[in-house]
Formats: sequence, C-alpha cells, structure tokens
Amino acid sequence: MKISIGAKPLAFPAPAWVIGTYDMFGKPNAATIAWGGISCSNPPCISISLREATQSYKNIMEKEAFTVNIPSERFVRETDYFGMASGKDENKLEVAGLSPVKSDLVYAPYIEEFPLVLECKLIHSFEIGLHTQFIGEIVDIKADESVLDEKGAPDIEKVGPVVFAPENRNYHRIGDILGKAFSIGRELKKK
Repeated sequence: MKISIGAKPLAFPAPAWVIGTYDMFGKPNAATIAWGGISCSNPPCISISLREATQSYKNIMEKEAFTVNIPSERFVRETDYFGMASGKDENKLEVAGLSPVKSDLVYAPYIEEFPLVLECKLIHSFEIGLHTQFIGEIVDIKADESVLDEKGAPDIEKVGPVVFAPENRNYHRIGDILGKAFSIGRELKKK
C-alpha cells in the first residue's frame, strides 16, 4: 500500500550539474543545480531552473547562454561547494582550483576538468514560481576522449556522473546496467 508523503520537488535521480556563466564583467561563475533535464530532441534542448536571487540567473538573463558541466565522481566536493557559495562574493572556480575555458560557440565558460560539457544558447525562459526555467538549445557537446566508447559516444560508466537525491540531500553514483533500452520490454509488447 502506498501512503501520501505530500507534494514536494522529488524525482529520482536528480542531476548534479554545474552551470557555467559569465557575469557582466566577464568573470566566470559556476553554480550547481539539481532541477534540470532534457526537454526536446529536435532541436536538442535542455532545461534548468534557477532562483532569481542567484548570480547565475542574472548572468543567463544578460548573456543568453550557459554551459551544463557534468562532473565526474572525483569532483563531488567541488560540485557541492558550487551549490553553497555565491558568485557574488567569490570566484568559485578559482577557490576550487578548476579551469574555466571560454566556449567558442556561446558566451559562457565550461570547466576543463569535467568530462562532459553541453554548450547552450538560451531560447526560452519561464517564470514558474520560486524558480525560473531556462530552456537552452544544445549547440555542441564537448567530451574528454577518455570517456568515449568505441563508437565515439559518451559512456556513462566512464563519465561517472554525480546524481543527487533531493529528499535526503545525498550524492550518489550510477549503478549497474539493468538491461538494454527498447529491447528488454519487447516480450511484453503486443504485436
């Protein structure tokens, strides 16, 4: 039997993504978000949600661009820090000892040490309530060669992305393969 636990922002897993932006003076900023996901296949788009009070919100509104940096497990400490500190008060990338790289395609930095980066141009923003949702068209994805499989696609096990459990505020790693998508359910599909 299921019991009601109330309405809350809870879905498993939530990402632990680091958003890269530039402020009005060209200073790079990094902020961890958990409210986000793929929102369209064609054009390829991603959605992220931020509070208006954040520096990243202001930066995206001004520059109409951002990067989604997907940290590997070895950067969980830095990822957590990026979600606690404010870009208004300090240079978070400098404090974390990570390297911002200027994208050639959008006016936003990405983090050199993170294995996977999505470069996005803002195409929509929607005020929802406490958060504003930003829809970014993915104009390119940059990946470390070391995380690619034999076909040149990112391998989730090699990337080792950090995921977030919002209810208990813990970070987790990706687990074992359960089966091949669009395959294991075939026996249940009616012909």
